[in-house]
Formats: sequence, C-alpha cells, structure tokens
Amino acid sequence: MTPAELSRTVLHAVRRAVDEGELSVSVPERAVVAPPGPGGRGDYASTIALQLARAAGRPPRDVAEVLRARLLDEQRFADVVVTGPGFLNFSLHGTASGDLVDEILRRGRRYGHATSGFSGSVLQIYCRAEVRAVVVTDVVARLARSQGDIVRVKGTGRPAPEWKSVLGADITTRGPRLIPDRSVTVSPVPAPLDPVPLGRDAARWALLHPAAHDRPRIPGDHLVQRESNPLFRVRYAHARTRALLRNAADLGFHPEPGPVSEAGALLAVLGDHPRVLAATATHHTPDRLARHLVTVADAAMPLFPSVLPRGEEKPSAAHRARLALAEAAGTVLAGGLSLLGIDAPDHL
Repeated sequence: MTPAELSRTVLHAVRRAVDEGELSVSVPERAVVAPPGPGGRGDYASTIALQLARAAGRPPRDVAEVLRARLLDEQRFADVVVTGPGFLNFSLHGTASGDLVDEILRRGRRYGHATSGFSGSVLQIYCRAEVRAVVVTDVVARLARSQGDIVRVKGTGRPAPEWKSVLGADITTRGPRLIPDRSVTVSPVPAPLDPVPLGRDAARWALLHPAAHDRPRIPGDHLVQRESNPLFRVRYAHARTRALLRNAADLGFHPEPGPVSEAGALLAVLGDHPRVLAATATHHTPDRLARHLVTVADAAMPLFPSVLPRGEEKPSAAHRARLALAEAAGTVLAGGLSLLGIDAPDHL
C-alpha cells in the first residue's frame, strides 16, 4: 500500500463512520499520512482523528478508536494502533515495500507529481531582477507545475542573460493566459556575491538549499567530494544506485520489487516524497525539497553494501528486492534534483 492509497483508505474509513452515524463531520478532501514521530509505531501515522475531533465534539482518542475499528477490517494492515492524544499508527504487511517501490519505478522521475492534469489553480509569481530571486522563482514554478498548476511570472527589471544561459533559470511564462486565483512574491535574502562563477549545479544548490531568510554561502565548496557536503552526498547516493544497477546486470540479475527487511527509514522517506513535493509547492519553499533529498540520500546509504552478492553467494530474491529499492531511491533523488534544476550524473 502506497501513502496515496493509505490516505484514500483512511478517508474511506471516515466516510463509513459518517454513513453509519458514529461520526458527524464533513469528510475532508485528504488525510495526511507520514512516517510516525517520536513515540509512534509502525510504518505510517495520521493525525486525522485530531483534525476531526472538534467538529465531531469528541476527544481525539475516541475518534481514533472509531476509525481504528474500521481500518482493522482492511487485510492489508498488519496492525493499527492509537498512540498519544489520538495518532493512528499503521503497520503494513511485508508486500507494502514492494508496492511502494513498484509505484516509484513505474512513475519514474514523475513520482510525486500530480496525476490528474490541471489542478484548477493558476499561480501568479512576482519576483525582482536579483539572481537568487530569479533562481528560486524558476524552481517555485517547476514545483507548482509538478502539482498541476498553471504558473504566470511577472518580474521587475531585466534578468542578466547568464542567469538563464549559465544557471538555467527560466522564468518565461508558459501555458494559457488564465486569471490567477493566488499569488506569491518571491523575495529571499539576496546572494552576497555573484554565484555564476560557481557553475549551474553548485550555484543553484547554494541559492536553494538555505531557507529564504538565510544568507547563502558564496563562494562555497558545494561540489567538493566529501561527506560534509550535502549536495555531494545526494549526487553520490544517486551515482551509487546507477553503479549497482550496472554491476548487477554484469552479474546477470535485475531489480524486482519485493519485501526488504531493515530498510524502514528509507521506505518511510520514499513514501513521504509526494507529500514533501506537495508541501514544498504549496509553501513555495525549495529548501524543503533540498533537505528532503539529503535525508533520502542518508537513509539510502546503509542499504547499498547489501545489494550485491558477496563472494560465492548467488543472486537471490532478496538481492533483487534490495536492488529495486536502491533504484527507487536513485529515481527519487534524480527526480528531486531535476525539479531543483540540478544534474544527477551517473558517475562521480
């Protein structure tokens, strides 16, 4: 069960409780599911009971127990428990990891993007002719379009040609000329120095990784190949996944989604990727996506040593499943870097 399917399942439980008269609430459009926080259990958790409690006129734990009784009917759950003030915690059967990996590999770099076409929303972005504002606007537009929005950009002043030719920041308005229903002004703390000499990838990371209210480091060692460099860790993790696929092909086996033990942290962050993309697009915060990619890379690294057979060991179903999970991690990293306008090389 993927996070999107889990969200739909939770909403179905809410609808059943409303139809059967146990809850008197309006069914929300979506139920947020995410990896459990401190004190949580299982694979995912939801705050839906806390969200509905006031409208239902009941304590959150009571609402959670009502929903839990219906969710336990779903045979795809190994267990559903209530923790804290009313968090619903879900433990999925072993096939869940294979389902998630299969979805990521099927969707490719567009995993987490909207699947229903135009969202019905038109976003107007205002930005001034300052290099960091232009690069951030470029990514805010990419993220909004990934969620099905139409984007219009209106700038003050004329961007320098090298911001597009070198940094790849394109704020050209595309698509039909519809009336915007929402707007945002992109105005991050300006870059202290010209980032163009850093080149496209390092400059974009330098401008995008810090939060908008933080001053970027320019010049910076954003392409230096060492563990303390977050961009290097992200791109290195992606390159490792590509190397593993090449080495596995040489050994005569290929990825095949299936259960993977001891990879809960990686599966959780991969499953959370669509929510992160949606939140990043909603709040216009590319730095959130950049930090998420670092988290994915760090969660993926412990998996890699166990992907290929060792010594005289023959490739097994477990190796194929771990290879598929590694490929899925690389796919998410490549897709996220693409939205940031940064290259994901196969070799470092």
